Amino acid sequence: MELRLLATFEKVADVLSFTRAAAELGYAQSSVTGQIRSLESSLGVELFERLGSRIRLTEAGERLLPYARRMADLAEEARAAVAVTEEPSGPIAVGTMESLTSYRLPPLLEYFHHRYPEVRLTLRPTLGDETRQALRQGTYDVGFLMEPDTEHEGLESEVLAPEPLVLVAAPGHPLAGRPLLTAADLADARLVGTEPGCPYRDLFERELRDWAPPFMEFGTIEATKRGVATGLGIALLPRVTVAGELASGALVPLAWEAPFTLFTQLAWRRGKRLPAHVRLFVEQARRLVAEQNPPA
Repeated sequence: MELRLLATFEKVADVLSFTRAAAELGYAQSSVTGQIRSLESSLGVELFERLGSRIRLTEAGERLLPYARRMADLAEEARAAVAVTEEPSGPIAVGTMESLTSYRLPPLLEYFHHRYPEVRLTLRPTLGDETRQALRQGTYDVGFLMEPDTEHEGLESEVLAPEPLVLVAAPGHPLAGRPLLTAADLADARLVGTEPGCPYRDLFERELRDWAPPFMEFGTIEATKRGVATGLGIALLPRVTVAGELASGALVPLAWEAPFTLFTQLAWRRGKRLPAHVRLFVEQARRLVAEQNPPA
């Protein structure tokens, strides 16, 4: 079995599309199809079921996939072991979410851009479940999560920092300045938020489910902040995303404490040996987030 064929098989298995696999690998679709047929011929089994325009792994394909991944990891480890260059290089596919991309990652991205230009970072915007699934499949090398749970099936994860949340409103909002708000106090307030699937939005909505307040979706954090600042409602957001508005007085914090804690984490597939340039990324992410969150 050639490593090249196994790598193509792994990519097709991850995305379940010959067309998409060809685009991501930089091959013609006919080349991908031919490589899969060659691998199937050498093994004497079919690896994919063709269902019209869709495909899925056969039982034999399911059994082969973990071996293909292990062999790819070993090949990467072997290349790293004999590499003569001292300059870190290689691609890193990173799953992340808007609040982290915009407010946590810029120093890390700038650092790699200037210090390690041969490390090619690709940011993939996804939320919790989608990020975890992509990591398990090997589509992403590493992924940033913001979750209350720190253990994830099939993944190794490292907590980088707790992520404080704050309920914000416009300065003239009726709840501004009131002490010790409860969930019942928020029953008549209009809630403004990002899309479903965002961890703090979902947890906030679950916390207030008995009061059934209306929720206005603004999609992005920037749009949410603008909506809140114009008096359209209140929003629960990571404090790091509203630090500027709180400092300027454009938004004010409300006296409500979230009964849950989120942790910013970096995760990767369990059992995967990270290449040197990916380990470097993990180390620098750990360092830079720690600098953003000095001990109290």
